[in-house]
Amino acid sequence: MSIRGNIEAVRVKIAEAAKAAGRDPAEITLVGASKMNDAAACREAIAAGIDALGENRVQEMAEKLAENAYDGAPLHFIGHLQRNKVRQVVGKVALIQSVGSDPLLDEIEKQAEKLGIVQDILLEVNVGGEEAKSGFAPGEISTAAGRAKTLPHVRLRGLMTVPPIETTSGENLTNFQKVNRLYVDINQKLYDNTFDILSMGMSGDYPDAISAGATMVRVGTAIFGHRVYPATNQEGTV
Repeated sequence: MSIRGNIEAVRVKIAEAAKAAGRDPAEITLVGASKMNDAAACREAIAAGIDALGENRVQEMAEKLAENAYDGAPLHFIGHLQRNKVRQVVGKVALIQSVGSDPLLDEIEKQAEKLGIVQDILLEVNVGGEEAKSGFAPGEISTAAGRAKTLPHVRLRGLMTVPPIETTSGENLTNFQKVNRLYVDINQKLYDNTFDILSMGMSGDYPDAISAGATMVRVGTAIFGHRVYPATNQEGTV
């Protein structure tokens, strides 16, 4: 099936999951995770009405920006971001979804101040406590959100999570529900209900994420097809 056909199929599943949860499908933003897909594929997704595109790798993102691959849709950075590459991302993307440490938060603030802008971000929750993944522990996320509120050149829009790889269908539903509770709690207590993004769910589990309250899903394989990985992997995965 074409990228357009895949997007249409994903939107049908989004609508089904939203309606089953008593939600409006229009509440859900579809981000195409375009890692390892070329500029032509990005343009095809934009032409098919994708809400936003998300990249994992700074170098790949920079190359595709030079090709005007994202013209017509917001660009998000959704992968692990190293502090020494922050300057290549801040101001180039509409949203940095994967802010998972205080030092990274500080570096984004510093670069945004240099540019005289306010950078929209999400805080990443390491809901599974996995050592190999970045992100704030669930018990740390409220403190991090409070700290982000004091920084004048970042705007915290909500939370993001990449849960552990599930072994059975629906296994991560409880993880999604846990992050949703954190989102609601922080939104009410610290942000006067101004949060509007809860980014969780990928190709294999986005219906469960929607049922647990996700307002944004990041879908790659179900839109662009299976990725062919090179022998040597680079910065981060999604």
